[in-house]
Amino acid sequence: MSDDALVQIQELIDNAMSSLKTAHALLRDVTGVSDSGRERHMVRASSMATGAASGKVVEGVFDGQNMVDATGQTYPVPANYASKSKLVEGDGMKLTITDEGKFVYKQIAPTQRRTALGLLIQEDGQYKVLAEGKAYRVLLASVTFYRAEVGDQVTILLPTDMDAKWGAVEAVIPKHMADAAAKVSLGGTKHDEDGELSPTLGE
Repeated sequence: MSDDALVQIQELIDNAMSSLKTAHALLRDVTGVSDSGRERHMVRASSMATGAASGKVVEGVFDGQNMVDATGQTYPVPANYASKSKLVEGDGMKLTITDEGKFVYKQIAPTQRRTALGLLIQEDGQYKVLAEGKAYRVLLASVTFYRAEVGDQVTILLPTDMDAKWGAVEAVIPKHMADAAAKVSLGGTKHDEDGELSPTLGE
């Protein structure tokens, strides 16, 4: 099994465990009891009796991987959603938790963004983008979505008003394309028979 597959499996396990822990904590907070069966019954019964809108709404800030509310409680944001939405560390978010336990995220206050160009590397079993003298973590789902490989040039989005640890992948320039562009930028020169460089014409 490849290192990439192991990293992806570990990330999925971590997200699943975090989701379960958060769901149990929220249900206890809403109902005041610890038995999950009783909690589901009480929530449904309460909604039917009052006719109130179902679900609980929590607001927080995206930290590059999770949403963190004002109390410091973390809520795992699906990596695919974060990647496709290009969420940036510092974005304000809203989470609606339905009575059925479904988590629905929405970006409500995007932070100011800037772009940086860097090199995709793998360090300590995690993908990072080396840009501006710093290694920014990026989501595995983003690397997989763009089919990026170590050595590719990557454009990432960063918040303008904070020192971020995570970057959101915006675009990927494959290594072979970057190498080809670099050769063209040299001016299209070739070696003459005597070893001197001369411009290429009509080739």
